[in-house]
Amino acid sequence: MPLPPSLAAAAVSVLTTAAAAEKVRLSRAYAAAWRDGSLPDRPGPRPPDRPARPVRPELKLPRDMPKRRKAGSVAGRVALLHALAHIELNAIDLAWDIVARFPTFPDGTPAPRAFKDDWVRVANEEAKHHALLAARLATLDATYGDLPAHDGLWQASEVTAHDLAARLALVPLVLEARGLDVTPGMIANLEKVGDGDSAAVLRIIHDDEVGHVAAGRHWFGVVVASAGGDPAERWRALVRQYFKGDIKRPFNDASRGKANFPPDWYEPLAPVETILAGAAPPKS
Repeated sequence: MPLPPSLAAAAVSVLTTAAAAEKVRLSRAYAAAWRDGSLPDRPGPRPPDRPARPVRPELKLPRDMPKRRKAGSVAGRVALLHALAHIELNAIDLAWDIVARFPTFPDGTPAPRAFKDDWVRVANEEAKHHALLAARLATLDATYGDLPAHDGLWQASEVTAHDLAARLALVPLVLEARGLDVTPGMIANLEKVGDGDSAAVLRIIHDDEVGHVAAGRHWFGVVVASAGGDPAERWRALVRQYFKGDIKRPFNDASRGKANFPPDWYEPLAPVETILAGAAPPKS
């Protein structure tokens, strides 16, 4: 397979590939080429506003999505794994979009090699996650695309396309951090119904996502450092500005802590009613 002329071109190649399996294959191949030095780090094309998507699944507004069944039934497990596979497909594109869209930092300096290393690694791991979930769906006689999926996941990219700090604030430090909160409960439910293999896949995803949140936290700190001020306050301001939703409890403080994302950043954004509810945090 001939390689693209640059890392940025490789990122755009993934973003403009519609088929999920091919998006996964290219992501893994380009990540390996970047690691071994086969992909040059030079200017490349700009990414598209939206990534290419397969004909299936049908994309719906979140409010139009059917209510998901409980994981105790095969249909319920298929629905859960399918929803997660859709999230991971979007996550592949979100990681490559950061690589291609932000070749420079807000202060005008070129994005360092370590920044690109981190987001290529994230893209590769998201591709691994989608492949693992697709394989689990296959054991349940299902494939990605069998069910509708909601089209709200790319909105975080669209509203932050102009601002790297905002992108880092929303994608790894809101969306992926939320994954750390909810995944332990999914694992417990799958184990309860005897699906240890799917639970094992979700455990891999959770552990990798700790590293993704850590990368987001690190680079958010680097990007906002030149502006001075309190990075936690800056993060909260960006979340209030760009995130259309609540920062929901319960929080997985243990996993967030492993990512160097402490409670004093996100606790002030928790709605008052959830604070009064006194929900216990999930166990990691």
